[in-house]
Amino acid sequence: MSESTKRKEALLYHAKPTPGKIKVVPTKKYATQRDLSLAYSPGVAAPCLEIAKNKGDVYKYTSKGNLVAVISNGTAVLGLGDIGPEASKPVMEGKGLLFKIFADIDVFDIEVDVTDVDKFVETVKAIAPTFGGINLEDIKAPEAFEIERRLKEELDIPVMHDDQHGTAIISAAALKNALEIVGKNIEEVQIVVNGAGAAAISCTRLYLALGARRENVVMCDSKGVIRKDIENLTSQKAEFATSKDLRSLEDAMKDADVFIGLSKGDIVSPEMLLSMATDPIVFAMANPTPEINYDLAIQTRKDILMATGRSDHPNQVNNVLGFPFIFRGALDVRATGINEEMKMAAVHALADLAKKTVPEQVNLAYEESNLSFGKDYIIPKPFDPRLIYEIPPAIAKAAMDSGIAKQPIQNWDSYKDKLMERLGTSNKVVRMLHDRAKANPKRLVFNEADQLNVTKAAQIVFDEGIAIPILLGNKEMILAHKKEIGFDQDVTIINPKTDEERSRRFRYADLYWKENQRKGVTLLEARKLMRERNYFAAMMVNQGDADAMITGYSRNYASSIKPLFEAIGMQDGVSRIAATNLMLTKRGPMFLADTTVNIDPTPQQLEKITQLTSNVAKLFGIKPIVAMLSFANFGASKSERAQKMEVAVRRVHESCPDLLVDGPIQVDFALNAEMLEDKFPFSNLAGKKPNVLIFPNLDAANITYKMIKELNAVESVGPILMGLKKPAHILQLGASVDEMVNMAAVAVVDAQNKSRRKTT
Repeated sequence: MSESTKRKEALLYHAKPTPGKIKVVPTKKYATQRDLSLAYSPGVAAPCLEIAKNKGDVYKYTSKGNLVAVISNGTAVLGLGDIGPEASKPVMEGKGLLFKIFADIDVFDIEVDVTDVDKFVETVKAIAPTFGGINLEDIKAPEAFEIERRLKEELDIPVMHDDQHGTAIISAAALKNALEIVGKNIEEVQIVVNGAGAAAISCTRLYLALGARRENVVMCDSKGVIRKDIENLTSQKAEFATSKDLRSLEDAMKDADVFIGLSKGDIVSPEMLLSMATDPIVFAMANPTPEINYDLAIQTRKDILMATGRSDHPNQVNNVLGFPFIFRGALDVRATGINEEMKMAAVHALADLAKKTVPEQVNLAYEESNLSFGKDYIIPKPFDPRLIYEIPPAIAKAAMDSGIAKQPIQNWDSYKDKLMERLGTSNKVVRMLHDRAKANPKRLVFNEADQLNVTKAAQIVFDEGIAIPILLGNKEMILAHKKEIGFDQDVTIINPKTDEERSRRFRYADLYWKENQRKGVTLLEARKLMRERNYFAAMMVNQGDADAMITGYSRNYASSIKPLFEAIGMQDGVSRIAATNLMLTKRGPMFLADTTVNIDPTPQQLEKITQLTSNVAKLFGIKPIVAMLSFANFGASKSERAQKMEVAVRRVHESCPDLLVDGPIQVDFALNAEMLEDKFPFSNLAGKKPNVLIFPNLDAANITYKMIKELNAVESVGPILMGLKKPAHILQLGASVDEMVNMAAVAVVDAQNKSRRKTT
């Protein structure tokens, strides 16, 4: 794309359909006169009087506790320089957007036409009562240092100049991990910092706090090395002046271990890189053009470990990894500031997160096949969903430990759950599912492990401790996939077709034949079937050689489910197998059934499907509230299809009197509490929030769950097979890696539950 096209696209983005990128949205009802009288006069007087008596109640009755001011005077905007307050507004709006989408923090952007330090500080102090925090942005040095210092001293809310501390925190986390990878000690490395602005000063100070030695740091500005014999240095530059006999950046780079670039593009030459020590670490963070081109740098030195500020190269040092989550943690404990302990907590939390197995959704977002800790992945990616529940707790805890938290967190699990909900979809159920699986991992067969994505899912399952994978398929292909994705751990690999499995294959065939010989199955046919992975895996589970299995990634559902019926069979007391999908919606987790097995179930079968689905909800720790769906409400239609659901509801009421269930009911009434209360107050579901939806047929259930999943980007766990004697589950064709990992956790929890029932 040409530069002119990019420019037009950017202008169109900011102008259409509505100018700007953020807006104010009401959080309360405002449809009626009553609503308005509560929102404004006379109702608003009540909270005003409470706050007048106790200023702290402003956090209780207003949005202050989740509102941050992004404030700038436009004197140092991005790479644009002093362009003034009006021209800086698109950047400040963008900052507000990032606060909202990454940490659910509301923002007012405020552009101040003031360059004088005293007037700027006076202005911010005057408006501070509106906000829970102040994010200073794009203010030139050295004024930025004085403005931040004074505001931190004179205000009792979090204040941070992100250009300084955001870059410092992210780059310090990256440096910590980079040094670990190349095997160097921060106390010993020689560091060159090119740039002496607000960001460079703050970065260097944080590196010293991390363990770097001041005598090992050389800082350069546009005139060369900052030396002690230079007159009229600012206090910040004097802090890092060196006594070494160095004049130019070229001099400083010789034998340096680390280069930190916070200056301008294309000022580092290949010759400078070649003069550095072995395994050099280069953070070329000038944007949009790094101090040295990424491709040129890695071609010049094969041993280089490099980071930039760009998203199109590995190791992007991006402030969005820091400021949303730092303010989130600070706001949530009503911290009176952002201190050094909180910044260092962010450094360690970010560095540690990069060492954990990367979620598949992050790989997909960045079109990577396998991100893992190493030279090309030293810090988390900005769209890693774990940031919201990993970083704020670390910040909050540091604020509490350092004594500046006015509202300490009492329940950390509850706090993490609330943070997850801020992502827009609740991950609480999935986290609980994974935790339960990890508590007692089981042996899990992956039937199609010679598919790359299945191997990747098995790797995550192994790394996270969810299960003990057993990989079925072509051994050479599986080993090749393992090598490609860095799956180095030893796991069992089985190819049922090989001679080394002949003895076990024949044993399974004999057992299968004895169970099915009166159903027309011959021993020869049984032996032939055992060469197929689904039959082989099903018999592994049946005979206790594995605890559970998942299949279906590359095969259609019908061909995958038949071996499970024949080799595993139904559990005692179950006459019908069914399937449910767990949908992680904004209103909470919901179970939809039957989504894959029964095409047109009878009332008796619907009764069993309801019982099975309710038991699965309980397995997830959720009390089932069941709506049995139809196109008509409570006897309004006498058609055969509507009456089928009426009979099913009666049967469930009789067989499960303790189960909260009602119907037939239309889905909108089931999901809209006000409509249901108004029209059908007699219903068992009135005033309740249904979380189990039973559909009259497969068409309705399957279409609905897939439509919700695609249109609303709702995460689905399933289909979860219900009613089998042993744990076995079938994936949707082409399931994502994340879906496979979730289903692996389901299979393990299913195995735990079935094992528990067997021993009691």
